Amino acid sequence: MTVSRSSREATFAVVAPGPAPHTAPWDLELRGPLDPAALEHVLGELTAGEPAGTVPRHRLLRHGPDHHTLRFTAPREAAAATAVGRIADLLTEPRPADQPLAPAQYALLTPAAGHGYEAVFIEAAAALDAAAVRQALHAVLTAHPQLRSRLDPAGGRLTGQATAADGAADGARAADGAGAGALTRSEAADGSRPATGTAEGYGAGAATGAANGDGTATGTADGHDPVTGTAEGFGAGTAAAAGDGQDPLVEGEFSDEAGFAAAVASVGRTLDACLGVQLRALLARDRRPAGPRADRLAVVVHELAVDAASWQILLDDLAAALGTAAPAVPARARYAPDGLADWVSGLRELARDPAEVRHWTSVAGRRSRALGSRPSARLTRPGGRAGIASADTQDTAPGKILHTGPAQDPGGQNFAQDGGGQDPGARDPAQGVAQDPGARDPGQGCALSFPLDEDVTERITQGLAQRLALTAGQLLTGVFALALARWQGVDDISLDVRSDPRPGHQGLRRHVGRLTDLHPVHLTLEPGLDPLGQLAALAGPLAAAAGHATDGAGFGACREWSPDPLLRATLRELAPAQVCLHLHAPGELPPGSVHRVRGSAQHRPGRPAHPLQAHARIAGGRLHIGLERVHDRTEGITATSVAALADLLRDLLTQLADACTAPIPSLFKATPQQAALFTGGDARPGTGRHVEQLVWVWHGPLDPERFTAAWQSVFDCEAVLRTAFTGGPEPQLMVHSRVTPDITRRIHHGDDWQPLLERDRLRGFDLRCPGALRLTLLETEHTAPGATPPTRIVLTYHRALLDTWSAHILLREFYRAYLAGGTLPGGERRPDLRDYTAWIAAQDLEPVRALWARSAPPDTAASIPGRPAGKAARPAGVGRARLRLDPAETIRLARWAGLWGIAESSALQAVWAILIHRASDAAGPAPVCFAVSVPGRAIPLDGVARMPGPLRNALPVTVEVDPAGTLTDLMGRLRDHALDMAAYEWVPADRIRARGRHGPGTDPADTVIVFEDPPHPVEGLEDELAAQGIRAEFSGTVPARSVLPIGLLAHHDNAGGLVLTGVHDRDVLDEEAAAELLVQSALLLRELPLWAAESTTVAEVLNLLQGRAVPRMADTAAAGPDTALVTLRTAGQQQAGTICLVPPPGAAATCYDLLPPSYAGPQELLVLTGGTAAEDAGPALAARTAGRPLLLAGFSGAGALACDIARRIAADGGRPPRVVLAGATEDERARALALARALQDTTTPAG
Repeated sequence: MTVSRSSREATFAVVAPGPAPHTAPWDLELRGPLDPAALEHVLGELTAGEPAGTVPRHRLLRHGPDHHTLRFTAPREAAAATAVGRIADLLTEPRPADQPLAPAQYALLTPAAGHGYEAVFIEAAAALDAAAVRQALHAVLTAHPQLRSRLDPAGGRLTGQATAADGAADGARAADGAGAGALTRSEAADGSRPATGTAEGYGAGAATGAANGDGTATGTADGHDPVTGTAEGFGAGTAAAAGDGQDPLVEGEFSDEAGFAAAVASVGRTLDACLGVQLRALLARDRRPAGPRADRLAVVVHELAVDAASWQILLDDLAAALGTAAPAVPARARYAPDGLADWVSGLRELARDPAEVRHWTSVAGRRSRALGSRPSARLTRPGGRAGIASADTQDTAPGKILHTGPAQDPGGQNFAQDGGGQDPGARDPAQGVAQDPGARDPGQGCALSFPLDEDVTERITQGLAQRLALTAGQLLTGVFALALARWQGVDDISLDVRSDPRPGHQGLRRHVGRLTDLHPVHLTLEPGLDPLGQLAALAGPLAAAAGHATDGAGFGACREWSPDPLLRATLRELAPAQVCLHLHAPGELPPGSVHRVRGSAQHRPGRPAHPLQAHARIAGGRLHIGLERVHDRTEGITATSVAALADLLRDLLTQLADACTAPIPSLFKATPQQAALFTGGDARPGTGRHVEQLVWVWHGPLDPERFTAAWQSVFDCEAVLRTAFTGGPEPQLMVHSRVTPDITRRIHHGDDWQPLLERDRLRGFDLRCPGALRLTLLETEHTAPGATPPTRIVLTYHRALLDTWSAHILLREFYRAYLAGGTLPGGERRPDLRDYTAWIAAQDLEPVRALWARSAPPDTAASIPGRPAGKAARPAGVGRARLRLDPAETIRLARWAGLWGIAESSALQAVWAILIHRASDAAGPAPVCFAVSVPGRAIPLDGVARMPGPLRNALPVTVEVDPAGTLTDLMGRLRDHALDMAAYEWVPADRIRARGRHGPGTDPADTVIVFEDPPHPVEGLEDELAAQGIRAEFSGTVPARSVLPIGLLAHHDNAGGLVLTGVHDRDVLDEEAAAELLVQSALLLRELPLWAAESTTVAEVLNLLQGRAVPRMADTAAAGPDTALVTLRTAGQQQAGTICLVPPPGAAATCYDLLPPSYAGPQELLVLTGGTAAEDAGPALAARTAGRPLLLAGFSGAGALACDIARRIAADGGRPPRVVLAGATEDERARALALARALQDTTTPAG
């Protein structure tokens, strides 16, 4: 964290190298307001701890109030260039005091709730010097300036640094409105919750004080023994001093625990986020009449500014400052980028993501339904029986440590550091009475904890977690769910999980503030399995339980910022679960020498607590589990039942550790094709790869309930629809007992369906969760009274579990079930995917390897039907084109092919081979290769033809094309190859490649042909459907984006025509080239049956294409993902130059995606890919720009790398480019606009 650089924002910097030969000092031009004191602070911060001379000497030139030049002298080459870049970064960095509120902080802005605080204390072994403590506190506040920032509830941020003058004014207003309540919020149009109201309302009755002549004050609080201290801290009148004008340390004395608690409470009442007072400390001298004495240092922090991890950071910094305190000015904190703004910005975007909204809507619905039937915590003890134990029953199980206060970790740390085990989002402004640590707190009930051995911990959190492809936190959540299910005697488990987002975000690691938040988790266990099997079945739901954000932060984002007010209200009002699980990161909790002040961090009235709190943390290589309860007879949670839950947890963890490598009977291995689709990064949601859609139109009446029941019946009978991957290094599959189909009904306006289909395709599937098929009913508004408009239905599925053939089979089963009233006759289908994978595993691959070894393509084989056009910027995504041969043309093609004893598919393959040969420019015979998709059902397994599953397979084809040879010979060789492949169409291509040629990028084919006519879904059912006024119109399948860049798909439609569909990557083949390729294919298929004879040569066929251009394709090798530069936008004018955008450290290249529409300049826009070093970027840019003007640009933080790149270009003899930096605000659009303005100002000629 750093302090404010300037008084206002909107500053950008231009680093300009000196004139040729570029050995002169560089200038740093600043556009925008600049405070010279802020500049000196930046330079001082940069030189702190650095070797002498690292930062060059400089002088500041003032051209105007908002225009300065920082001219450097005596440069030191590499060190100087990097230093200038860092200075530019620091000067354009947005003020860290202006920070957006996190969702957990928004949740505290409840109406009339009053303010809360948390407090801990340490007992000093020796007397502490007040001056040293005060200096250490100032160092902590300097390192974390947001602790002195003022809450702007209406703007949803902490802004600026409070001043004494501002604090006095606000304090006067607070005094006028004392007791009126502190922080309130009201709904805004965008769904945020701005708060309005007075400052924290210091009631006169809270504490009374009287000034003494010596400048101190004595007062009483709540009738306890008097405490003595300085004027800051006791009574309403001290609200006038705030922020930098308030002494952070209060000195006093205490003679008993009640007096100490009253003093802490009095200090806590002086905290006011609206005035910028969020941290204070109490140095209390021990004046107890008997027993050992030890002075106490209590640190009191506003609830907005602290959570468990924050305590660890603050106390570490305070200890370090106390250890180095000296009369000198405290050292400035080293510069470290703060990722809070980017994190919050990402969460705001996530709150609008349809998939995230669907996830939390579903979880909230399941929670609400479950609460209506939630049983009490039933107790099952070994040798006992289920029942509700008395609330005052106490039972200590062997091996556990039973407490009546917060759970104490046997490793020496307090579990209950985040709100005393209570919900930190709910506090009671009326602070309770402090008690001795470990003393019984009637509001807390009892608590217990136990550790696991290091070996057991490792097997659970590493071995088993890796096997199931889960994080340690996800695995522990699953284990806790298993224990709760046995404890409560149910299969549906609902719990709340609290975790810290910091470990998953580098920029948040050192951030102090309340970031931890709750998110609900609802899991359904598979009955009839052992614990390892149940946990394996939960692997997918556990991995998906937190949504798309780290540690479930998307729940808080949707709760606070969703554009849907109904969803915001639903999530805010969602009742808490019976149990809350706290997942503590390593090092998150303070050591056991730090004690929580009893009575701080209590619940707010009206906010129900979790009756049971659970804690899990790893320390010293051991897993520590803690449980805390409150006395709640209605929930049936007692000390005895909590001890029973601890028994279950310990037994489950031990059992799972012993079985972590044991086979799981309910799992079966995925086929090689499935494993490739699952482990490939392009199969994840959001890419649209491997997702196909079958679209049809339903004419006539449609009963939604019957429709849903029919699909549920199909899911119950077809195991593949209830199958999910478990993850791990070797993907395995599990069939779940019950899965509800995902069916969505929506009203669609307009005739353009393609955007909706594309969004649905990009949504993809999480293959770790069962149900890789969903349906969307697109209904139109009624246009005429009594008329039933047709319903368009989209059936979407993933090819890792289904193929086109399977979709047609399932659709037929659905219609059978619908006609039968919603129930499919018969039971579960066999064979199913389990039988198929077992058959595959028993086959011998040696014969097929020998076959393909004889027909393997040479390295010189052509594989693309277009000529390389070099690397070019193309739009990303998938393109599709379609042409159709009418029924007459299709019949003519089939009859002509039959004359030579071949099928239409062989004729199509021959045409494709000729197009590839033509594009290769070979004059004579040359090999070509491509892939051909086969159904995969021609295997000796009974019933496989009617079995849904991912059986379709793509096999390589290599054939020599000789222009002097005959067309019939070419087609005959392709037919014979197809017959040879028929016995091995189940073999995945990866298993038949030559040794050493495995994995992505090793397939010699670049294109695939799919010719498939699956069974018709309603063949034979038309009359029954017509009797109910129903007719089905099938428009075909929207094919998936292939692994290969180009695919040609063919099928016959209902009218008998042959439909050709081309699917291509737009970054390889543009729309015009793809359309031309399809036109040429259709042209040959139409013309050949009209005149080609047995003696027709391939050269004569090629003559049909005279005058038609060979499609141009991008150089796929040059456009690979390993290149250092990515084209964001091509140049609008020749010689316009290039702007290379450099991402700040830790930012993705996509951070500049909003710049092209914001910046209208003609230059080419490139983005440096993440992880590219300066020594690699310089040569890449020099080769790319070839002497054209070059400008480096980026957001604040990119300056050091950009200047280093510029220096290296100059060192290699090139002209070093200028560097333009703009401030990085938390709003992405505003950030892009600021950089666009800076680029426009920089590239526009003067005058």
